[in-house]
Amino acid sequence: MTQQERSARTRRLIVEAAGAVFAEKGFNGATIADVYQRVGLTKGAFYYYFTGKEDLARAVLGSQTGGVLVFPLVPRTTRLQELVDGGMVFAHQIRSDTTVQGSLRLSLERGAHELDRRRPYEDWIAHNRMALSRAKDAGELHSHVDPETVAQLLVGAFSGIQVLSEVLSGWSDLEERISVMLQHILPTIALPGPLAQLDMSCTRGQRVLDELQRIQQEEDEAAELAAQIA
Repeated sequence: MTQQERSARTRRLIVEAAGAVFAEKGFNGATIADVYQRVGLTKGAFYYYFTGKEDLARAVLGSQTGGVLVFPLVPRTTRLQELVDGGMVFAHQIRSDTTVQGSLRLSLERGAHELDRRRPYEDWIAHNRMALSRAKDAGELHSHVDPETVAQLLVGAFSGIQVLSEVLSGWSDLEERISVMLQHILPTIALPGPLAQLDMSCTRGQRVLDELQRIQQEEDEAAELAAQIA
């Protein structure tokens, strides 16, 4: 492992630890020591990577969309499936990834910090707008559908549902709730043909992530083989 790779790995471990700390304690309750001690670093080593708590919080807040908004995650014949996949993967990550959980808490905390809480919401609206526009261009949506309006509706509905799920079940039922949301909203915008092809099941997020892992493994193996041949 090169020095650059070690530095990137350490930075990633710090962000992951910070996400868990922010999820548990919020911005005001968390301390820098909570984070670097969890990773096993010294205070000086921590400051090599981040200038302070707000700098670290910005990195955690950015992680909310950094792993999902690679669009599309996997190209689909039905464009609307790409929209569904992004939402279901995010729902799965909320339930299973403490870094994402920390970013959500930061995005909901009013007055606790000076971070731009609008950014994750704006990024998700832009993501949904792009997915819906592609679906409309492909002839999958009713002619009256406005991608911008529906994009904002989906972000608002998703946000409310994830808060409800966190309060009532600690996110244990989030994927089921998001699946139900999609099954009620998408029939109002999608034409019958494309709608019938959609997989909106609650296990969709996990299966897409498994597919992405297989694709990455195949790409790594192909690259390794090409290097050996060269």
